[in-house]
Amino acid sequence: MDYVATGGNVKVLAKAIHSLSRIGDELYFEHQDDGLALRTVNSSRSAFASFCLSPLFFQRFHTSPGHTFRCKMPVKSVQSVFKSLSSLEKTVEKCRIEWKPERSQLTFTLHCKHGLLKTHNLSFQDCESLQAVFDKEGCPNVLRAQPRLLVDTVLNFPPSLEEVTVSVSGDRMWLKNHVEDKTDQFKAMMTELCLSSEEFDHFSVSLQTSITFCLKELRGLLVFAESTGLPISVFFDDPGRPVVLSVSDSVLEANFVLATLSEDAHQNNNNNSKRASTPTPADDFMCDDMDSYLIAMETSEIAGASSQKEPQPSSSHGPPMPNHRVFLDSVIEEQQQERDEEEDLHRPPNKKFRSLFFGSVSLTPSQVANQTMHSQDVLASDSEDEG
Repeated sequence: MDYVATGGNVKVLAKAIHSLSRIGDELYFEHQDDGLALRTVNSSRSAFASFCLSPLFFQRFHTSPGHTFRCKMPVKSVQSVFKSLSSLEKTVEKCRIEWKPERSQLTFTLHCKHGLLKTHNLSFQDCESLQAVFDKEGCPNVLRAQPRLLVDTVLNFPPSLEEVTVSVSGDRMWLKNHVEDKTDQFKAMMTELCLSSEEFDHFSVSLQTSITFCLKELRGLLVFAESTGLPISVFFDDPGRPVVLSVSDSVLEANFVLATLSEDAHQNNNNNSKRASTPTPADDFMCDDMDSYLIAMETSEIAGASSQKEPQPSSSHGPPMPNHRVFLDSVIEEQQQERDEEEDLHRPPNKKFRSLFFGSVSLTPSQVANQTMHSQDVLASDSEDEG
């Protein structure tokens, strides 16, 4: 396998590799009949990106008949070949990519000015074909805009923002930062922008919907699209279905497939109070530990209060109290016990709420062990006091 890219296509190839490095840690190379495919996927399998470079993209596109070229390698090793993008177009005249299966190496040779050659021998691993199943042509909503419009829009959001929500109607599109409903809305900074359909090259909306996806991958594609000046097409459907960001021309095609937040997740965020009443099994395990800890503390408080009340009559140095006073004290004590029992009946819901609150905090094993030992000590002290 022998591929040679010349002139400005070397910079386009470098930009494509840098865009893929924003998504995944491994870069997949695969030869196809319609060109060379570069693909990657993130660790959580929620974002997939691919570049397909047609044979016309290369000055030389030679493949051995009957051989399939497919491998993967760390994306950082390939990214190191094209480190300086600013000087790449000025100093590099052409880039040659050779596949050497006998050595398990992929060789990148940069032919620079004044006859200077830079050769990078990168080891690769055999792999299966990496594919993502999506049908962008079947999406009811299709938007196409110049990269400068989207770049200027994204610049309004802070770099630390992870997710963005896109909403569309018949003639408008809104972008706003996604904030979890459990976050205090008064403390979170909300940013929302509205774009008219007239600002787009193509605006076709058959389904009014809102989708939420990661902003990092969008920024990666915007960097490539802005450098090449190619418009970006957005294909999307209902929440939970992937959104496809596409850039294409006569010699290349790029597709970024991003997972979106499902509608069920939105509803769960809106019903945090309802979801708190039915915790997951993992939280149940934590709540059981916290329940036992809180029960021990409540028992110690009740027992401590009763133990303090009992010595008071015996420790009094005054004259003997009349019988009706003793009877009245016993009645008050019984009423106090009844009130305590009524409070105990109403206490489990409050304890449940507190246990859920503490259970949501991640504890280290040592802290959990300390809490267990502490609860055992409290229970032991109660039994001693009662005895």
